[in-house]
Amino acid sequence: MIKKIFLFVMCLGVVSAALAQLNNKVQNKPYIDLRPFHYGFSIGLHQQSLIMPNSGYIDPETGRQWFVSNDKFDPGFSVGLIGEWRINRTLAFRLLPSLHFVNKHITFREKTTGLTEYQDMKSTLVSIPLNLKISAPRHNNYRPYIVTGFNASYDLTSKSQENIATKPLSFAFELGFGCDYYFPFFKCCPELKFSFGINDVLDTNRSKLNDKSKEIFTKAVKEAHTTMVVLTLHFE
Repeated sequence: MIKKIFLFVMCLGVVSAALAQLNNKVQNKPYIDLRPFHYGFSIGLHQQSLIMPNSGYIDPETGRQWFVSNDKFDPGFSVGLIGEWRINRTLAFRLLPSLHFVNKHITFREKTTGLTEYQDMKSTLVSIPLNLKISAPRHNNYRPYIVTGFNASYDLTSKSQENIATKPLSFAFELGFGCDYYFPFFKCCPELKFSFGINDVLDTNRSKLNDKSKEIFTKAVKEAHTTMVVLTLHFE
């Protein structure tokens, strides 16, 4: 009986070793992650929105009360560069200067009359995220990871004569995840990242506004914070 059990364990070990060998594949670009610096580029799609809680302001002259919402989300296009500094086998810092082409649709609705107005907020954002990348051990030709960090963005096309205006400079906290896929000649990294605005971007100083009647729309909003979801393909 002991001999049979020993023989069975030996066979089981041989089969397990054989299956492990079959599961292992030839690694593409086996030394790419050992480089102290990585460079590349990225392309992607994103969706940005404004979180705007209403203040409940009522115009003392007309008695009108406006409600503001970002009720339509148009996908935007993103392009950028990648600079990655390897700290150790698990950690790396990433600097990703990017350009985002954004369009947000704002609806203004008056409570009593039902009068509705619309505004399209088109923006071109220069974004500089600084992220910490935390990677799992590599298995064959893929390696999952998570990223976290902060982002500073500047709007190149902010307009001062619209119903609602935003400050050009914004800051955000970022959190996301992705996976490195290793190919024979390059590495591709699909990544999904969420960005949460930290500072209030509502521009309450409307001194340059020609039509002063539009100030009521700014007063109808308590504050404004940006949020963004970005789906990106990084190539290194």
